[in-house]
Amino acid sequence: MVKVLDRLLLFIFSLAMLIATLILLCAAFGLISFNTAGNFVHDVYYDLRTAIIFISSTAVAALLSLRFLYLSVRRGKSSSPSIDQRTEFGDIRISLDTVENLSLKAAGRTRGVQDLRARVKVNQSGLEIVIRAIVDGENSIPAMTEEMQANVKRHIEEITGIPVAFVTVFIANIQQSSPTFKSRVE
Repeated sequence: MVKVLDRLLLFIFSLAMLIATLILLCAAFGLISFNTAGNFVHDVYYDLRTAIIFISSTAVAALLSLRFLYLSVRRGKSSSPSIDQRTEFGDIRISLDTVENLSLKAAGRTRGVQDLRARVKVNQSGLEIVIRAIVDGENSIPAMTEEMQANVKRHIEEITGIPVAFVTVFIANIQQSSPTFKSRVE
């Protein structure tokens, strides 16, 4: 929720800064007359309603600037995203990189797989694992992907104890066999 609010505030702040810079550019190029600019400055100093609007908008802009400055310099809670579990002995943190590598290890046991990549997302119902594979094209793809899904799900749940919601397998391509050249000896 906080990230969504920060993104909304950043959007509003960026829009306000864009409008302010466009007004300043128009004034610099003479598109806003000196008398109009002078009247606005006069109103800020002597008209209470204009002064309140100007002061409140600049105060909001200053607060937003401070918020974004704080967000840019604060340290993150952890260097890599992880899955946290609590046991009777204490806390366990398993990084998403660990789960990705375990997924690759389990998927690599499937016959006919040449190249693998894995992505893991954490969901309320468990882990969502996406495997991208290049296969040899010699084996049945539906049977191979089903075996890969079962292997990955079983391996991750057995090793980490974290439930796997689903495993998606994307077959990106088949491995092209390299042409064999017969060398001629004379």
